Amino acid sequence: MFLGTSKNGHLYWDGCDMVKLAEKYGTPLYVYSENLILKECQALKEQFLDKYPHTRVAYASKAFNTIAMLQLINQENLSLDVVSGGELYTAIAADFPAEKIEFNGNNKSVAELEMAIDYGVGRIIVDSLQEVDLIQSICRKLHKKAQIMFRITPEVNVKTHAFISTGQKDSKFGIPLAPEILYPQIEKVFASEELEFYGFHFHVGSQLSDNSAHIAACKVALNLMLEVKKRYDYQIKELNYGGGFGVCYTKKDVRKPYHYFLDPVMALTKEFCQENNLIVPEIVIEPGRSIVAEAGITLHTIGAIKELPGLRKYVSIDGGMTDNIRPGLYEAEYTGIVANKVDEKLSQKVTISGKACESTDLLVKDLSLPEVVAGDIFATFTTGAYGYSMASNYNKLPLPAVVFVKDGHEQVVVKRQTYAQMIQNEVKR
Repeated sequence: MFLGTSKNGHLYWDGCDMVKLAEKYGTPLYVYSENLILKECQALKEQFLDKYPHTRVAYASKAFNTIAMLQLINQENLSLDVVSGGELYTAIAADFPAEKIEFNGNNKSVAELEMAIDYGVGRIIVDSLQEVDLIQSICRKLHKKAQIMFRITPEVNVKTHAFISTGQKDSKFGIPLAPEILYPQIEKVFASEELEFYGFHFHVGSQLSDNSAHIAACKVALNLMLEVKKRYDYQIKELNYGGGFGVCYTKKDVRKPYHYFLDPVMALTKEFCQENNLIVPEIVIEPGRSIVAEAGITLHTIGAIKELPGLRKYVSIDGGMTDNIRPGLYEAEYTGIVANKVDEKLSQKVTISGKACESTDLLVKDLSLPEVVAGDIFATFTTGAYGYSMASNYNKLPLPAVVFVKDGHEQVVVKRQTYAQMIQNEVKR
């Protein structure tokens, strides 16, 4: 885990003083190291794109979707995965090339599909039994064509938290593997002049440190590819192996390199195609968390401190579950430091608690810190994924600003929400 550097007792992140940044822009504040994002993009190029021909990386933007982030992804020549009209709208605002966008999601609305088809997105990944007919009717109305992928439910066991597991049989995501369900959907696409069948997609889950689920799901997808060739004499063009590559939130987490997940499935794909006289399709992956999580930190100002002798010491911050819902949502664990006391001795164990009126609003439990007082700045590490994107106005707390830092320079990429902006859509009776 990259913990930045210290200077004069302050935490520095990509060359910027986090204490001064907190003073200048206020807290809560999301801060992203642009260099760490670029480092992940480079690792994906070295371990996947440059290593294997006919491959693509589509950034799963639900992890962190802003105009500036999508511009950075486009600059790195990656593709983009979106799952809603709002994410697609942001991509359009960022001038992201339509042909490099994949539109995912288990319940796309008519309006969302119309926006995607009208913009000309490169792939629409079908995730429900009603979707093919809907896409076809929209294409006819708009006089457009669409490239179709089917997200399958690979029915594999995944070693992660149940709330972020998506590849099991009982899942809201994906088309079931039952032949009487899957193949009639494929035949609809073959019968349509407006639709083109590209292949299959799966995503087994998130925050994974074991590659067995990817390997098992890969075998399922490859066998489906072969069955399509046998049934319809059709060679699919693309397989999408999803993402889910884990990152380090605490010291007990072990992050595996991309090649740990990708080399086995690429070897399996090549061998399977050779054995069965199939053309190796284009292989796509969809990392999101692994690109941005460790690049991001969140700064909070410490306020009330409450000590219960012999039991616990609560240190409250000016945010919490409104800017990081993951601990309360599925018991995610984090770590952090006092940004203005980096070099001081760790002398106590505290629980970092948020200011929302919920007992579950606890950010970090039993964390070793130096003596703290109101006004200190607390920095939580690895908040770059699913912090900003899942933030809310619960308790009428404004959404934080987002700042990119690089080589000692800072840039605001999302302004702090004002109280007026928070109620701008509310109407008096």
